[in-house]
Amino acid sequence: MDNGQMLVQSLDFFTPVVDDPFTYGQIAASNSLSDLYAVGAEPLTALNVVGFPLCHLGPEVLAEILKGGAERVRTAGAVIVGGHSVEDDEPKYGLSVTGVASREQLVMATGCRPGDQLVLTKSLGTGLIATAIKGEVLIESDVTEAIAGMVALNRDASRVMRDVGVSACTDITGFGLLGHACELAEASGLSLRLQTKTLPAYPRALEMADIGLIPEGTYRNRDFYLPMVTGQDRVDRVAIDLLCDPQTSGGLLLAVAPDRLEVLLDSLARHKVAATRIGEAFAGPVGQIELF
Repeated sequence: MDNGQMLVQSLDFFTPVVDDPFTYGQIAASNSLSDLYAVGAEPLTALNVVGFPLCHLGPEVLAEILKGGAERVRTAGAVIVGGHSVEDDEPKYGLSVTGVASREQLVMATGCRPGDQLVLTKSLGTGLIATAIKGEVLIESDVTEAIAGMVALNRDASRVMRDVGVSACTDITGFGLLGHACELAEASGLSLRLQTKTLPAYPRALEMADIGLIPEGTYRNRDFYLPMVTGQDRVDRVAIDLLCDPQTSGGLLLAVAPDRLEVLLDSLARHKVAATRIGEAFAGPVGQIELF
């Protein structure tokens, strides 16, 4: 685009993480929109992407899923302009999203610098909680805070990071905090130090990790990313499980210069965005994560 703006597009969809179809639609839509928010873009249009066992669940369930997605898209200030559906053995839903970002304010994962402070919005543990719901260990009324977190858009956090001027950002999804932190470190050519004692967790998430109710994705994330991690002997197993927990509609991991940290945290608080400082970047082996 020739007016200083860039076109940004993304696509994401997944199977249900909760039983309520409307809430599932909301979560899937928020998750799909998050890729745009992570680079500082504003969504304009969205296309529904649907796989659905129509004969098994019925059109009324599909209608609720689509209503939930539409509610989040409207809240984001975008519009749904169509989509596509196929018959499938299990429900799958998400969005293909198109938006715009200012070339000057575009935030990438490559801009983190030594000394930058790391701030995480939202809490962790949605993979643990979704696994517990599927296993009927928890019901949705047990984990209302986690569900509200997954439904919540990263819109306000994205706008704040643009206004403050952060160095880098990535959203936290299926690779867990550890995986996305490794990718941020590698993209920026440095190391990150994560303070595990300050990691925010949704209620009941640590309890699920403690009893060993671990998602399959956690094991994959452990196998792939733990070889890049030092200081594992300083933290307990539950902390490792939380770091590797695959997130659905997770928060943003922001890297910000030290002199802008308090401005960032204050602005996020004013916009009622939960945020926690969890570490810092430093010059070290590329892509390495140090735990303490």
